[in-house]
This record gives sequence, C-alpha cells and structure tokens, in this order.
Amino acid sequence: MGSTLIKFYSRCGDIEDAHKVFEEIIHKDIVVYTSIIAAYSQISGNRCYEAFTIVDQMQKKQLDPNRVTLVSLLQAATQLKSLKEGRSIHGFAIRKGMSDLDEIFETTLIDMYGKCGAPKTAASAFGNKKMRSVLCWNALISGYLQNGQHFDALDLFRVMLQEHIFPDLITVASGISGCANLKCLLEGKSIHGYVIRGGIYLDLVATTALIDMYCKCNKLVQARQLFDAMRTKDIISSNVMMAGYLRNGFASEALEIFSKISKAGIGPTQATILSLLAALSNLKDFNQGKELHGYVLRNGFESKTDIENQIIDMYAKCGCLEISRNVFNRVKHKDLVSYTTMMMGYVSHGHADDAIALYLSMHGKINPDSVTLTCLLQATSQLGCLSLAKEIHSHIYRVFMETDIVITNCLITTYAKCGKLSMARDLFDKMIRQCRESWNAIIAAYGMHGNISEALKLFDEMKEERINPDETTFTSILSACSHSGLVDEGIRAFISMTEEYSITPCEDHYNCVVDLLSRVGRIEEAYDFVKRFPSSQSVSALNALLSGCRIHRFAEIGEVTGRMLLDLKPEASSSYASLCNLYAGGGKWNQAIEIRTMGEEIGFKRTPGYSLIEALS
Repeated sequence: MGSTLIKFYSRCGDIEDAHKVFEEIIHKDIVVYTSIIAAYSQISGNRCYEAFTIVDQMQKKQLDPNRVTLVSLLQAATQLKSLKEGRSIHGFAIRKGMSDLDEIFETTLIDMYGKCGAPKTAASAFGNKKMRSVLCWNALISGYLQNGQHFDALDLFRVMLQEHIFPDLITVASGISGCANLKCLLEGKSIHGYVIRGGIYLDLVATTALIDMYCKCNKLVQARQLFDAMRTKDIISSNVMMAGYLRNGFASEALEIFSKISKAGIGPTQATILSLLAALSNLKDFNQGKELHGYVLRNGFESKTDIENQIIDMYAKCGCLEISRNVFNRVKHKDLVSYTTMMMGYVSHGHADDAIALYLSMHGKINPDSVTLTCLLQATSQLGCLSLAKEIHSHIYRVFMETDIVITNCLITTYAKCGKLSMARDLFDKMIRQCRESWNAIIAAYGMHGNISEALKLFDEMKEERINPDETTFTSILSACSHSGLVDEGIRAFISMTEEYSITPCEDHYNCVVDLLSRVGRIEEAYDFVKRFPSSQSVSALNALLSGCRIHRFAEIGEVTGRMLLDLKPEASSSYASLCNLYAGGGKWNQAIEIRTMGEEIGFKRTPGYSLIEALS
C-alpha cells in the first residue's frame, strides 16, 4: 500500500508528499525503497541526487538494490549528467552478476553513457550485448546525436537496417535528425523514401524532424508540403517551419505561418515570439512589429529580457530609435545584450555619440564582451576620435582580449579611419593568425588612404598565403583603383573576381567599375557597362556615370542617364541636383529650371555637408 501511494504522489508531481509517505512507513522493504528512488529519479534538477542518498540508507539496512532499483539509479545519473555515479552503478551490477540478460537495464545503461558524454563506452556496452533490440539501437543512436557525432549516428542507422532490424518512429526521427544536422539531403530523402515504401505512418515528432531536415537542406517547398499535409500541427513543428523560412531569408512566409497557427488557436512560445520579431526586424516592418509588441504586452511576455532585447532591435532596424530607447529604458533586468543591441542601433543610424554615452552608462555595471567592444570601436570610427580609440585599445589589453581576432580587425579599421595607418599596419603585422577579414581590413585601410600600390601588394600576398578573396576584398580593391584612376588594374580585378573566383558581382562592385571608368572619361564604356547589369542594382552606378558625364561634358549620355535615375528613384534629391547641374553646365537653362522645379515639388532640399575634427584639449 505504501509503495502504491508513493507512486501515486510521484506521478502527480508531488515529491514532497511522496517523501512524507516514505518516512511514515515503519517497516521499509526493497519495494518501498525502490519506489521512492524511482520517484526522485524522474524529477529534474539537483533534487534528483536524493535517489543516491536513499540508496545509501537502504544499504545500511542490509538491503541490496535489485534490477529495478539499479534502472532508477541509472535514470537519476542520466538526469544529473553524472558519469561518475553511472559508472559506480554499472560496476555494482557487474560485481553482483546483474549486468546481463536484462534488456531494460542494458538499454538504460547505454542511454546513460550516451547522455553523460561517453558515447564510446555506450558503444562498448552495446557491443557486448548478444541480442540487440530496437530500443538499444535507439539509445545508442540518440547518444551519438546528443554528443554532436551525427555522422556516427547516421552510420549506425545504416548498419541497423543492414542487420534487418525494423526501425520504429524514434529511430526514423533520429536518422532524419542526423541528416538534418549534416545537411545530407540525399540520405534524408532515402530515409523518407524508406518510410513511404514501408508504409510507416509518421507521428508528429518524426514529421517535424523531416521538415527540419528539408529546411536545413534549403528545400523549403518540400518542407512546406509536409507541414501543410500535417493533420495536427503543434507549436514545435510551426517553430521549425518558421525557423526554416527565416534561415533562408523568407521572413514574410514565416509571418504567414504565425498568422495561420494563431487562427488555429495554437498559442506561441517564447521561441515563436523571438522568431517573429527577428522576421519583422529583417523586413523592417514597423506596423506589424508594433502589433506584435502589443501582443507581447497583453500576454505577459514583456518580463522576458530576451524578448525585450529583440523588440529593441526590431524598432532600431525600423529606424525608430526613440521608441527603441523607450523600450530599453523600461527593461527591468538589463543584461549585456540589452546595452549592446541599443548601441548597435545607434551606430547603424549614425548616432555614434549616443552609442558611446550608453556604453559609459553601462561601464562599471556590466563587463563588455567582444561584440560590445566591436560596436564601440565602430562608433569611434564614425567620429574619427583617435584618443577614444586608444582608450578602448588600452582597455582591451587590460581585459586580455588583445588576441581576439574580431576585435583586432575592428581596431585596424578604426585606426585607419582615425588617420593612423601606421598603427593599423603594426596591429596587422603582429597578429598571430591573420584570417580573410584581417586581410580585408588592412587592404581597405590602404585603399581609403590612397596607397593603392600597397593595397595591391597586400592583395597579392593574401593570395600567396592561399587565402581566397571574397566580395569585401574586391570591393576594397575596386574602390581603391577607382579613386586612384587605375583603370586597367580595376578591370583586371573585376574579371578575376568573376572568372577566377566565381564571385557574382553585387551592386558595390558594379558601382566601383562604373565610377572607375567615369572618372577617367571613358563614358561610353561606363554606359555600356551599366546597361549589362540589373536596373535594381544600378542607382549608385548611374549617379557615378551622371557625375562623370557632367565633368567630361557628355551631355547626351548624361541626359539619358539622368532620366533613368529619375524613373528608378524619383524621391532621391541627389538625382535632381546632378541632372540640374548637367543642364546648367551645358547652358540648357530652361531644362535646368524644369528639373529644379520638379525637385522642389517633391520637397527637394540640399543636405548641407559637414566635417568632424577632434579638438585637442
């Protein structure tokens, strides 16, 4: 009766009353002890360790654990991730001759070793078994997966099928998870085909694993077909589908999923809210972001700092810095992410002084990490403040972050933008290991200082070190060639980018080449070049071409270019100003007045230029 009551309270999640019943039993036998040990082995957290305390009491009463007791103790060791305790139980079972011929014990033992980070020992225990049931295979495969050994897990799944062991839904889900993590589409589709041929009905867990596999292999159409075909959808499957869309840059589709599950009455979890906020941040959709913020407030999610941080980021990316700061000010438990997110918002919108002020308010309360210091250095770069850059550099040495490669790369850029090219080069030369981003930073540094010969020399050295250049490298090289008028070198770099490194040119690359040709008066070539690439990527290039037409007096091409600009971006005041100047330079005053009038009608205003200098005290 006593052991039955213990089990009842345990299954109801009331461990306190279960323990009271245990204490009130005067004559405790092996069944009673095993019942309370089993109860403690099922609860999470450190209280699970009580199972081992009770087994010590039991042994002092001259009662040895039986197989059921040992299984419960193994479960407790698994919960605690305590390999030491698990090995002790295994050793006890071997000494007592209880380690063989019991499938449940052996399966639990394999599961314990796998989840405690010892998959090789789990495999050894598995290898000693004469009869291997699907449960044992599942435990071993799951152990490899949890330890990040996805290839071994997938290989075990293959061996299992070769030995004609029919997998259950847990095995199928594990095999699919291994394919998802390795992005092995062919193997994943093979398992899917096996399931279809075998007439296996996939449950919610296995179907969700299959959706995740297709998402991670960038096969969103197949993933969505599976998701739509599900009779019952839960929040986990919905989160997986939304995460797949977000990972592949389809934020609108992620929002569509959320709308559908909301109408179906499936309540979002914290993970769902975070995914949605990330989607709205990418879309810069202020109105839907504000609606979701309202939902967060109405449903009590505002107390979650992670969600508040994502809301700060969402408003900042939508350009609403004041609202973003108001949300930041209301966060009760601000962490490092809160401060860093707000700082990044300020930096991305050119409010470097506000970012630095926010960092100073954090200083002494929370220790910055490399991301925070990188953001602070970017703010310093915007201001061109050398003294502050040196202060940050000194702090980096004091907190032993000088070997952090990301921070060093950012320091190189900061010193270059503050006019200290020699200090940037010194940092680069003293780096223990130079990654591609390090080379990009120093090449860009020489390029912005007009030292194109050194930039090209570094570019050659980078290739000699067998570090392949990327889009950023070529943007720096092309920009440097453009500003130095080195047409042949720039064209060679552009051809090399596409033919030698198979890099698809982006808007920045096109702009640099057009600017390069326009600056030296090769307007016809620049115009032919503009016509070859997509119009959506031509606004900045057309501006450069129009400027070249004005300087080199190519009125006809300039007029065509100007009209193209007005069609592509009628709201840009610079387009009206450039075309107006072209007409005025050619003495076409009526057309110049017409363009100026058109600009004034849409609210065209000249933005005054400004410069920053660092005042010496």
